[in-house]
Amino acid sequence: MSEDRDAFVPKTLATRQADSERRMGLEQYIGAVLRQRRVAQDLTLANVAELAGLSRGMVSKIENGQVATSLESLERLTTALGLTLSQLFRDYDSPEGGAQLVKAGEGMEVVRRGTRRGHTYHLLAYHRGQQRNFEPFLISMDDESEAFPTFQHDGMQFLYMLEGRIEYRHGKQVYTLEAGDAFTFDAQVPHGPERLVEVPIRFLAVTVFQDD
Repeated sequence: MSEDRDAFVPKTLATRQADSERRMGLEQYIGAVLRQRRVAQDLTLANVAELAGLSRGMVSKIENGQVATSLESLERLTTALGLTLSQLFRDYDSPEGGAQLVKAGEGMEVVRRGTRRGHTYHLLAYHRGQQRNFEPFLISMDDESEAFPTFQHDGMQFLYMLEGRIEYRHGKQVYTLEAGDAFTFDAQVPHGPERLVEVPIRFLAVTVFQDD
């Protein structure tokens, strides 16, 4: 029985500490949202304090996350700033996006096996994790005389033609692709450009890899 009691105490303390940290984070979040809203409306602390019926010092402490705010005070502040309580808490505790933006012309240029002049690959997203899920490339070709290699690798591949016309081989079949066409295939089957019909050619190539 004493062992159970001893095991229970640290869990309770840890829970209280986590609750305290969470409250601190919530207060800072509330303060940041209210401050951003006030500044966006070009209002001073004194303006908001007067509209909300609170002291200037209290509004300042709330914005800086220094006090635990009552629901009544929050309602006064949100009303003064034209917010609802649901809007105030909309982004609280939501996961971070972790999005990746590659601006036009900033894709990393890479060299693929067998490629030569007039055939460039720009990688449009860079893998940050251990597992590779997909690879998106912007591929440009402008040399009709170039001899192209045959590719064969894991995953499914999706091509979307942006410009030009190309004959593209997949296995024993040759397909003519032009602007606006979408082409999906098993990348384990040998594939690659057969003939450049109308240059310049640009297309998106996205390889999706299966989970291990």
